Amino acid sequence: VGQARCEWAMYDTMDACHDITMEFQDELHRPFFPYKFKFKFAGCPNDCVASIARSDMSIIGTWRDEIRIDQEEVRKYAKGDEEGGRNTPLNIERDVVGNCPTKCMEWDGNELTIDDDNCVKCMHCINVMPRALRPGVDTGATILVGSKAPIVEGAQLSSVMIPFVKMEPPYEE
Repeated sequence: VGQARCEWAMYDTMDACHDITMEFQDELHRPFFPYKFKFKFAGCPNDCVASIARSDMSIIGTWRDEIRIDQEEVRKYAKGDEEGGRNTPLNIERDVVGNCPTKCMEWDGNELTIDDDNCVKCMHCINVMPRALRPGVDTGATILVGSKAPIVEGAQLSSVMIPFVKMEPPYEE
């Protein structure tokens, strides 16, 4: 449902879905595209609709600038601030930095640093510390194509076709 329900949505998925589906209505239901060509729209890299594995074309919200960090909130997570509802301290080194797929984060015990050039925007760190980390403000989408889920071989995930595009009406790009 995009921005109507999700705080992480990077673009208006409902509007994009309607606009793009209407634009390609004839191609979707005539021989131009393969039968049942599916578009799926995910508002953020969490991809709650599993578009990477279940659609012919995935449009997944993302950002291209730096992750916003509130260092004071990071320290509150580390010490287990009771005022914020976190009774148990979070082991940032193990649970956040250690689980980063590209190892682009460092925690020195007082400050969290992120090498944004190597970040793949997987959202893991943001999901673990939502009060301390936020996606960047230059938002748009990544467009992927080609997934299928055959029974014999197993799921084949989509490949990135366009790494970043601004998702603003009238969606002509």
